[in-house]
Amino acid sequence: MSNIQTPYRYDFVGSFLRPQALKDAKANYQAGKISEEEFNKVVDEEVTKVVTKQKELGFHVITDGEFRRTFWHLDFMWGLEGVAHENNGGGVSFNGELALLDDTYLVGKIKPKAHPFVEHYKFLKQFEDENTVAKYTIPAPAQTFQQMIVPANYETTRKFYPTNEELIQDIGLAYQDIIKQFYDAGCRNLQLDDCTWGAIVGDAAKQRYQALGIDLEDVKKQLLQVNNLALENKPADMVITSHICRGNYHSTFFTSGPYDTVADYVFAKENVDALFLEYDDARSGGFAPLAKVSPDKKIVLGLITTKTPKLENKETIIKRINNAAKYVPLDRLYLSPQCGFASCEIGNKLTEEEQWAKLKLVKEIAEEVWG
Repeated sequence: MSNIQTPYRYDFVGSFLRPQALKDAKANYQAGKISEEEFNKVVDEEVTKVVTKQKELGFHVITDGEFRRTFWHLDFMWGLEGVAHENNGGGVSFNGELALLDDTYLVGKIKPKAHPFVEHYKFLKQFEDENTVAKYTIPAPAQTFQQMIVPANYETTRKFYPTNEELIQDIGLAYQDIIKQFYDAGCRNLQLDDCTWGAIVGDAAKQRYQALGIDLEDVKKQLLQVNNLALENKPADMVITSHICRGNYHSTFFTSGPYDTVADYVFAKENVDALFLEYDDARSGGFAPLAKVSPDKKIVLGLITTKTPKLENKETIIKRINNAAKYVPLDRLYLSPQCGFASCEIGNKLTEEEQWAKLKLVKEIAEEVWG
């Protein structure tokens, strides 16, 4: 088992653009032109290739690019007992573009079961070596919680959970079980992807919740509660990080706003080992909220954008790292892109070569800053 732990000085969030061979195989499988076995063979081949590429670039963390899923978050939820989904052609508005998402809702109490993602992790783990460690990404407990209480799901959820507190308990306990499943499979590096904190920053979010008659401070307490409940009983030698995002669909975003209003919760009190933070443009605000980060956490600065192909200026990024170091010591800072390259299988608006160029830049800058 690899002794390397995440984050690494040069790191990445996890998802990669889907290769054309994978897209074609998915279309052929859905059209009934190839069998599930034939489709899975292509997926295995493409995962193997993308892991090889990560190693060729000199990265010490490897992922499967999230090639086995359609959505970064919903596919995981479908692996929980009590959750169902269907494609009704609906979705969520992302800065003027509709993100097409499956309706995902409760049909019973949430309970853990043998999760298919654990088997996906086992395939990835075989590629670990003395220089690399396999990281797996799943949506944060708070993301699952929020999915079940959005207005479209509220009444359905209340049939099974009269209160949010009861829902939080079942989600937290289900995640504890699944974290153990990953651990028993040899996983020592797990990342919780979390858009919930990013969705409640800024004036627009404040107005949205006010219109719904919901106290935003209560929301923050609940997000923190469900995430920390899931982390109770976490094995001491398992690193669990969290990635916070404001939405990343086809190079668009969901919300904007600085971290100031959530720092007292997630930066100070969430019991993860590190935070991957979106900081690629002005929508994320400044570094001052980093002063609230608890001393036991590492901070991965997402200063390189995955939304556009243009390469950032190296000197500008180094200057920003040094500015962040005014609030968190440099030895607890790390560098990555702000998000994945394909949070959903549609991917962002850049090519695979442009994607790899971004990662090369991350590595070059990190080596210059930290040696």
